[in-house]
Amino acid sequence: MKQLLLVGSPNSGKSMLFNRLTGMNQRVANFPGITVDTSTGPAVGRSDLLVVDFPGAYSLTPLSGEEQVAVDAFYKLLDVPVGHIEAVVCVVDATRMEKGLVFALQVREACRRAGHPVMIVTNMHDVLERHNQSVDAEGLSQRLDMPVIPISAKSGVGVDQIITRSGQGIEVPKSELKEDLIAFDASVFRNLAESLANEFGPKGDYLLLVHNRADQFFLSTLTGGLSFLLIMFLLFQAIFSWAAPLMDGVESLIGLTADSVLPLIPSGMLHDFVKDALFGGLGAFLVFVPQIFILTLIVGFMEDSGYLARAAVICHRPLRAFGLTGKSFVPMLSGVACAIPGIYAARTIESPRRRWLTYFAIPLMPCSARLPVYGLLIVAFIPNESLLGGAVGLQGLAMLAIYLFGIFMALLVVSLLSRVKVGKGSDLPFVLEMPPYRLPGAKTLGQLAWSRSGDFVKRAGPVIFWVSVVVWVLGYFPNQGANLGESWLGAIGKFIAPIFEPIGLDWKYGVAIIASFLAREVFVGTLGTLYGIEGAEEEFTSLAQQIQDSGISLASGVALFVFFAIAAQCVSTLATLRRESGSWSLPAGLFVGYGVLAYSLAFVAFTLIVGD
Repeated sequence: MKQLLLVGSPNSGKSMLFNRLTGMNQRVANFPGITVDTSTGPAVGRSDLLVVDFPGAYSLTPLSGEEQVAVDAFYKLLDVPVGHIEAVVCVVDATRMEKGLVFALQVREACRRAGHPVMIVTNMHDVLERHNQSVDAEGLSQRLDMPVIPISAKSGVGVDQIITRSGQGIEVPKSELKEDLIAFDASVFRNLAESLANEFGPKGDYLLLVHNRADQFFLSTLTGGLSFLLIMFLLFQAIFSWAAPLMDGVESLIGLTADSVLPLIPSGMLHDFVKDALFGGLGAFLVFVPQIFILTLIVGFMEDSGYLARAAVICHRPLRAFGLTGKSFVPMLSGVACAIPGIYAARTIESPRRRWLTYFAIPLMPCSARLPVYGLLIVAFIPNESLLGGAVGLQGLAMLAIYLFGIFMALLVVSLLSRVKVGKGSDLPFVLEMPPYRLPGAKTLGQLAWSRSGDFVKRAGPVIFWVSVVVWVLGYFPNQGANLGESWLGAIGKFIAPIFEPIGLDWKYGVAIIASFLAREVFVGTLGTLYGIEGAEEEFTSLAQQIQDSGISLASGVALFVFFAIAAQCVSTLATLRRESGSWSLPAGLFVGYGVLAYSLAFVAFTLIVGD
């Protein structure tokens, strides 16, 4: 099978083009470093052609981790025999020709020497057309002795020409540039790229002026900081206010389904299993999926609009005081959705020391796996009331406070660690490209949020289901759920009960906490199953209502908040840290250290509230 290689600078639209060519749904965003590994897929209409998408790179002389991945994989594929690569496609942002052409010239020379055909694809022509600008693709093609195809990956215009042109056969460039490929004299490539951009690229600086005016507001010390705080505040308010109708709808749907299905099942073990394990355990988890949808929708808007890079710049100075960098902001914000992509995104941090410190911060970020737990406890303990005439909800403020607590703990930990020798390698300065402002498409954002929410359910759902099954079996036997305290699970729970009694939690919460070390969101399903077994004679009711009826104190609720905000309860996150760090020392240390810290602070919080 022949290969079509996609390379290009970050923010050039390369991954969106990959999705167009393959029909796949790879993550796309307007921020450098979103793609951190190579992706492959067969071309639409060409099952014999494999499209390979590389992470964005500014140069064939790598600096950051994701550039190293791209360059190493690129050179490895260039070593294949001539004829195996149908074409190397270098994607260039037509609105920023000079930047993209620097890398394209290096790729052209590397392909020429390796004997592989290469073409340039100038993307974003839909943006140029809106401002009456254009690129002289034919003139640039003649100058470089290689095909140059203008396209818009967003609208799909011209994309079909890539496959058509590569299938017709492309000659290897004959002319040899004067640059030394090994030395990569940056000034020579830069001067040539500037000359070509001026001659064949769009004329005028209208786009630059528009971006500069926006940056004067979003990067200002005063207005930039205030706008950042406002956006973060709206983010967490939206998690409850926007998601509330959807959550109510999902809960009602689950309740109606339970009321319709359960009467059809004869009383007995199967009836109890469906009610307690499926509707009580898995159903309790599904109620909180709309919050994850809203979270990914807003974060996706920030990424695609180009604001995320500006937020990184705004956060650079305060983060630097804690030993981090502005580039740490993006992995940490990615960790709000899931710690695993956040850890991968840390590859964009060139400084080994600051990248290592970021690894310590990411597990403390309030990820979406914690969101069902937080949502459950907030609904159970915080009244659904509003302030300022309904503009600000108490539950939204509580969610913001919990998230700020997690962020505060992350900064506190890395601040202390930054004062000791952590990580290896020398430090490097903070350098970040400002991507252009773009208005995200509603369809793209919706698809992204739906896809991420679906991925979360697919990843967490099976785990929660099987944990719910195990918990139900242990809680149902040997007395068919007649007395949960005398079941097998009750015996296990009472054995570990002394560990959680100091923070006011009974053995059922202890079992749910232990189960959640497999994945945090399992806590909700496990607790739902336990309360379902205990209330086997009752109708289906919400888990939050069951927690309220159980008589758990506010002090214990706060202790649970604190524990889940700090403890490293995710096997997948620890395994990813092991892969990225190269050893088990970091994940093992985080698991033990954060576990001890979480329990200690939970005990302190419980004691202080009880003492009052």
